[in-house]
Amino acid sequence: MKVCVVGLGYIGLPTALSLAANGVNTVGVDLNKNMVEKLQQGVLTFQEDGLDGLFAKALENGIRFTTQVEQADCYIVAVPTPYDSVTHKVDPVYIINAVKSVLAVCGDNAVVVVESTIPPGTIDTHVRPIVNGRVRLVHAPERIIPGNMLFELAHNARVIGADDEETGLFVKQIYQSFCKGDIVITDIRTAEMSKVVENTYRDINIAFANELARICRAGGMDVHKIIEVANMHPRVNILQPGPGVGGHCISVDPWFLVGDYPNESRLIHTARCVNDSMPDHVLTRIREVMAEENITDFKEIGLYGLSYKEDVDDLRESPTLALIERLKAAGISGVRVFDPMIETNAVDNQVYDFNAFLSGLKMVVVLVSHSHIKQNADKLRGLTVLDTRHVVFGPNVHRL
Repeated sequence: MKVCVVGLGYIGLPTALSLAANGVNTVGVDLNKNMVEKLQQGVLTFQEDGLDGLFAKALENGIRFTTQVEQADCYIVAVPTPYDSVTHKVDPVYIINAVKSVLAVCGDNAVVVVESTIPPGTIDTHVRPIVNGRVRLVHAPERIIPGNMLFELAHNARVIGADDEETGLFVKQIYQSFCKGDIVITDIRTAEMSKVVENTYRDINIAFANELARICRAGGMDVHKIIEVANMHPRVNILQPGPGVGGHCISVDPWFLVGDYPNESRLIHTARCVNDSMPDHVLTRIREVMAEENITDFKEIGLYGLSYKEDVDDLRESPTLALIERLKAAGISGVRVFDPMIETNAVDNQVYDFNAFLSGLKMVVVLVSHSHIKQNADKLRGLTVLDTRHVVFGPNVHRL
């Protein structure tokens, strides 16, 4: 049994390493030559707790990395699925190209598993016509989140969408090499829809929390206390408000349904607009706090946190990047930025030492709840803080 994983990003690489570490003959493929060379040299391409140990075990078991798709029994496609910002429809170009690269080398009756998140009907519309019955198609959407991906890879339930039970059981056996969670076999369209629905549910829940934050701000109430009390009810589970929704799942997948079902997805569309507007609300709150605290120069303000969520180095759809764009659009420059997880030069005025970041500031805007800021909250004493994540406490702390 040989498995070829096509796409070695945040999903493909941990999947390939998990397979290899658990004894499956695995080759990882990516068009990014620099990435492949680093992996061949034993250098990981992103940070994740426990990934280095998994990498070492996979290397010990003979995993290989290449830029060329090889002949295999099973192919797992884990490539990006962007969407058109105007039509909100999925752009399947990466999946199509990946499948075409597989078809160029695979034998008849090979299995092609698409892990990339896609709206229902994508495989039937865009993939099935180009394979023309040569391979068996499966959709097994990933269900992991950066920051806890290795645990979730091993323990989260999985869904496998296949055209027949035999193919579904074949793929289930492969995933059972590392997955201890329940694995459900269903049809492809149901599998496609289930993943999109999961992320859309969370997006709507977050939008509700964000609207609550605005209502409570207008009414002089503590949104966090209200959510805490409401969540004591056994059938209520309100998530926390924040500066926006990032990452390549929750902030993207609901748009697939809006694009394909515009007349049926009004609530979903509204939730997306609410969450995408949160950087504007944060900018409004920055101005309000500046006026209240008599701070007149934006150069005396620092933004803490660049990644889209805590304790990861993932910048995809980052609310902080969206806020920085709002600042630029308003003609505001000179705002200092710091993130302990981001070592590359991602934005202007980025500072890499926390003490240097704080030096001379009057106000810090906490945008990401990294463990670092929780451990160093005492260093914010004496400063005005706008905490969008409810992790810093004190007399000069302001909320959304």
